[in-house]
Amino acid sequence: MRIRTLLTRLCPLALCLCFAVAALAPAALAADTPQDQRKQTKLGKYVTAVEAYAMWREAKGAVAILDVRTPEEYDFLGHPDMAANIPVLLWTGSFDASKKAFPLAANPKFVDEVKRRYKASDTLVLMCRSGQRSAAAANKLIEAGFTNVYSMVDGFEGEKVADKASPDLGHRVHDGWRNSRNPWTQDLDEKLVYLPGN
Repeated sequence: MRIRTLLTRLCPLALCLCFAVAALAPAALAADTPQDQRKQTKLGKYVTAVEAYAMWREAKGAVAILDVRTPEEYDFLGHPDMAANIPVLLWTGSFDASKKAFPLAANPKFVDEVKRRYKASDTLVLMCRSGQRSAAAANKLIEAGFTNVYSMVDGFEGEKVADKASPDLGHRVHDGWRNSRNPWTQDLDEKLVYLPGN
C-alpha cells in the first residue's frame, strides 16, 4: 500500500519535471552572446550552425535560413541546401591594394528584398562567413521592424584557427555550417539565388 501511495505522489511530480525540462530546452539551444561586439545584435538572439540546423529541422516552414553573403561566396564556396541568398553587401569589382582585399559595398535593396520574401514576424536565421555580416544584417532588419531574427555566430565557414601550434593556423576548419556536417551544396536553385527585383 505504501508503494502505491508513493508512486501516486511521485508520478505527477515526474511529469511536471519532464514538462519543465522540455520548456527549457529551446533556451538551452541558444548560443551565448558573442564577445566580439561586431557579432552582437539589438535583439540578442544567437545560434550556432548546429543549433540553426536543428531549429530548421524541427520547424520546417516556420524557420528560414537566410544567407547574407555575396552571390559569389554563395555560389563558389557553397551554401546550406535550404538557404535563400540575399546579400547584405555586394562585391564592388575593385581591389584595394592598401587593405589587400576586394571591398564590399552595402546592398541598397537588402531590406526590401527580405521584406518581399518574408513577414516581419517570421523566424529568420541569418548566416554569413563567420558571424559579423549576419549581425549587421540582423540589425538592419530589426530596425526595419523584424522581430524574430537570429544571427548564426559561426557562419558558414567558421572562425580561423588561432592556435599557432596547429597545422590549420589561419584556416576555417573547426566550426561553422560547412564544418559541422550540416547539409550544404554548390548547386544553385532558381528559387533561392539572389535575383533582385524578380
